[in-house]
Amino acid sequence: MSAAGEVTVGILANPASGRDIRRLVAQASVFPIAEKCSMITRLLVSLGATGVGRVLMMPDGDGIAARVRRAVDFRRPGDGVWPAVEFLDMEMTSQAIDTVVAVEKMVARGARAIVVLGGDGTHRVVAKACGDVPITPLSTGTNNVFPAIREATIAGLATGLIAVGALSTEEVASRAKALRIDVNGTPREIALVDVAISSQRWAGAKALWRSGDIEQIFVAFAEADAIGLSAIAGLVHPLARNVVGGLRVDLAAPEDVERSVLAPIAPGLIVPVGIRAIEEFGEDEPQTVAAAEGVIALDGEREIEFTSTDRVSIHLDLNGPWTIDIASAMDRAAHGGLLSCDRREGES
Repeated sequence: MSAAGEVTVGILANPASGRDIRRLVAQASVFPIAEKCSMITRLLVSLGATGVGRVLMMPDGDGIAARVRRAVDFRRPGDGVWPAVEFLDMEMTSQAIDTVVAVEKMVARGARAIVVLGGDGTHRVVAKACGDVPITPLSTGTNNVFPAIREATIAGLATGLIAVGALSTEEVASRAKALRIDVNGTPREIALVDVAISSQRWAGAKALWRSGDIEQIFVAFAEADAIGLSAIAGLVHPLARNVVGGLRVDLAAPEDVERSVLAPIAPGLIVPVGIRAIEEFGEDEPQTVAAAEGVIALDGEREIEFTSTDRVSIHLDLNGPWTIDIASAMDRAAHGGLLSCDRREGES
């Protein structure tokens, strides 16, 4: 186990997560800044308890940094020893590149784990830059399929035990699957949950919520209790996260095909979706899109426009980001007595 002062953990909280257009077109909840800050302070308590000495965070102009600074300055005597909190020196653009730069800086400065507060989109961006540093996904977004809703106190304990070396990444984390998108032979982006092909020709408002505009969905995993576009696949052909393989679903208007499903494609938005075809694919089976032109949505957000002159292919990658299993980490901690406070001085 490393000395406390040497152990660094990153906390990445996206101020914009949970505040996109789906709050207006559906019934998506707003995840307030105040609750994100409360989660961060609970993480600090737990990380400090496990021996983490330093936490790196991304600055912001939305109030998270200011609230966290106040929490550090005015913490209660009973809160224990917190890690030193350092905000990264970087210029903010209010774009996704801020997250990429912040994660790259955390990795370069020796972060042994990164706790991510956000939705699918935030975790997708983090996954592009975190390399082999494990992440702890916490749900605070609008679409939350990849991250789970977990108590930050417990997430902090699990993350801290890995960071200080009491648990190994291989013991309590696993590689997430990812979908990698190439355009004209050049890698462009990744998705952690789903890639949707829309017939629309422009990105516009990034969130995708109209099922009639979607021609195909490619998923890394599909769960029947999910929310979002991957729910379409999950309700007709569930595919577990730990199964080697992906899934392609070709869609159609419900009246044009024999099979359809009522799918919750956004919070409070359940619509009928026609299923034309379903096919599993493996790591060595690159997929091509059927549409001649349109927009590619990654984990529910439109990102890449393509035309008839572009060659688009989608690949399943089994070596996505290391993802910490909080339940597994805490189970091993319990069986190994890693959080025991017993004192048996003088005993042999």
